[in-house]
Amino acid sequence: MKINSNLSDNQWNTIIRIIGDNRKRKYALRDILDGILYLLKTGCQWRLLPKCYPAWKLVYYYFTKWKNSGLFIKLHNILRDDLRVKLGKFEGASMGIIDSQSVKTTRKGGVRGIDGGKKVKGRKRHLIVDSLGLLIAVDVHAANIHDSVGCMEVIKKATKSSSRLSKIIADGGYRGKLKNTVKSKYRLKMEIVLRNDSSSFEVLPKRWIVERTFAWLESYRRLAKDYEYCVYSSVTMIYLAMTCLMINRLEKF
Repeated sequence: MKINSNLSDNQWNTIIRIIGDNRKRKYALRDILDGILYLLKTGCQWRLLPKCYPAWKLVYYYFTKWKNSGLFIKLHNILRDDLRVKLGKFEGASMGIIDSQSVKTTRKGGVRGIDGGKKVKGRKRHLIVDSLGLLIAVDVHAANIHDSVGCMEVIKKATKSSSRLSKIIADGGYRGKLKNTVKSKYRLKMEIVLRNDSSSFEVLPKRWIVERTFAWLESYRRLAKDYEYCVYSSVTMIYLAMTCLMINRLEKF
């Protein structure tokens, strides 16, 4: 049965070349990955995966295996660099835009806190994206951690993901000593873009790009809330969503 979240032949061929695993199995890796992407797109529970996919325990086993091995992040980064080149950019981004999004968690528990400003009990997704809105790095932490503190880990990840990174654009929440800390620790220039006092709506230069990326993620219902107990699973789901977005774009080339 064809489901919209399933990979096309061209998309799967692109992925399997990166995975490089052609060993014969009782259940095809393609069907297993399609099951993971179905859950990501629809937001269903693992136990409620349709019967057209392999047993949910097997799908969950491979999700955990690929997550812990870093395969999903490797796949994402290769596709991102490929898409950047096809769009006329260098593989590594020289400029990043940072922002966070507070989301609710479920009763399942795990790391969480209360964001007093947004009145949200849950976690923060800290993203750094390039000028195209593609993900450079992401970190997930408790929502009660202030942006200026919680951003250090995602900045550290971004410097490892893109060796060309030299500048980060941020909003007013990142003001203060952070600018000098980032410069001395990571040799990055941090530019703070502030809103005007005017009550009228204004699109801030470059800052809107990361907001658009958050909007892209909303197309995947598994990300409507943070349903994961483990924060690394939350990070993995975001990488997977961006992988889906990119492979759809790559298919047009």
